Amino acid sequence: MQRWSIPALTALFGLLPAWWAFPQGVGFWRSWAIFSGWLASGLLLASLLLMIREPRLAGLLGGLQRMYLWHHHAGVLAYLLLLTHPLALAADGWQHSPHRAWLAISPWQGGATIATGWLALLLMMAGLALAFAHRIPYELWRRLHHLLSASTLAGAAHLLLLGLPQPLLWLPALAIGFLLWRFLRADRGLGARPYVVDRVARLSGTVMEVTLRPLGEALHPNGGQFLLAAFGEGIHYHGCREYHPFTVERTAANGAIVLAIKSLGDCTGALQDLEPGVAVRLQGPFGNFLDREPQGPGLWIAGGIGITPFLSVLQRRTLRYPVRLFYLYRSGADAPYLAELEALAGNCPLLHIECIETGADNPDLEALLPAPADLRGVECHICGPAPMAMSAAVHLRRRGVAPERIHFEQFDFR
Repeated sequence: MQRWSIPALTALFGLLPAWWAFPQGVGFWRSWAIFSGWLASGLLLASLLLMIREPRLAGLLGGLQRMYLWHHHAGVLAYLLLLTHPLALAADGWQHSPHRAWLAISPWQGGATIATGWLALLLMMAGLALAFAHRIPYELWRRLHHLLSASTLAGAAHLLLLGLPQPLLWLPALAIGFLLWRFLRADRGLGARPYVVDRVARLSGTVMEVTLRPLGEALHPNGGQFLLAAFGEGIHYHGCREYHPFTVERTAANGAIVLAIKSLGDCTGALQDLEPGVAVRLQGPFGNFLDREPQGPGLWIAGGIGITPFLSVLQRRTLRYPVRLFYLYRSGADAPYLAELEALAGNCPLLHIECIETGADNPDLEALLPAPADLRGVECHICGPAPMAMSAAVHLRRRGVAPERIHFEQFDFR
């Protein structure tokens, strides 16, 4: 059911206003201009809904990763449709005269109605160009991404200035509502739960374990899920207050949550100086990685700190089928859970662990992964750096593993 939830929702949002406002008695180009505009508006509304970081909605729709993927697809398709909207208006006017074609799309002679339409389109063009600019720093990217929000507001103004029929007022109203929901509850953290750093333990030179104690109602994540955490400032600690994803290592009976944090960037690097007493805001839990009880043998591939969700599941769940776990790490300093994994494997005959130190080189997945005959009916789960995860997925597909049997969760929400 989850497989079709987002496509069905996107189609409903896109086709409903286009169907209601489908033009009759006008020429082809005028009809396409109206139809493409309404279809794009509905797709943009679906895209806005899919960017909301609400745990319950994410659970219903199959997780944040899937929602963000469709958010991008719906947004790009809407943009392409909107590009044809003024062209179709111009083509309709061209049938009478070039001057009339220019009047149909001129922002200088068409007044505020056409000017807001062009403003929305240009802001969307700039926002989408930046959305795919992965080389710019994340903080700058996040700020510039607000151009797409401004585009939505300009688009809503364009619809209202057109004299929007009353039955379709729900479309700009919902669009603005979704933007406010995301900004207030997710970005500003009004929907987050308050916690405090209770304990900090250094596991290695680049990995630390942080225990968070709830200051109110506690969250209850399942094994393998992740949270979005924003850390405040302490007496000596001065880090970032942005929300970043962290996999839950384990939870305690008193509601405390333990996170494993590895220094991988500016924010996680600053977090290595974290101290007890720092206030934390948590959103979630998110993710459906390993959330269902497996119905057959499994192959787990972990890279570095990507071992955390597997460790969390092994601590909470008794295996019913054989699992082969490959744990890949650069050096012993990057593998703080080796002893714990070996103890778990010693107490569980169904768990077979292969710990592999790769050094500075990329792991030889071609030689490492099982033969095609050994992968039949196996559910494969991958967690680790994106290049490693993508490479492992490619090798598994080449060995005949169906895409629906390959599961991995990415934390890149750009």
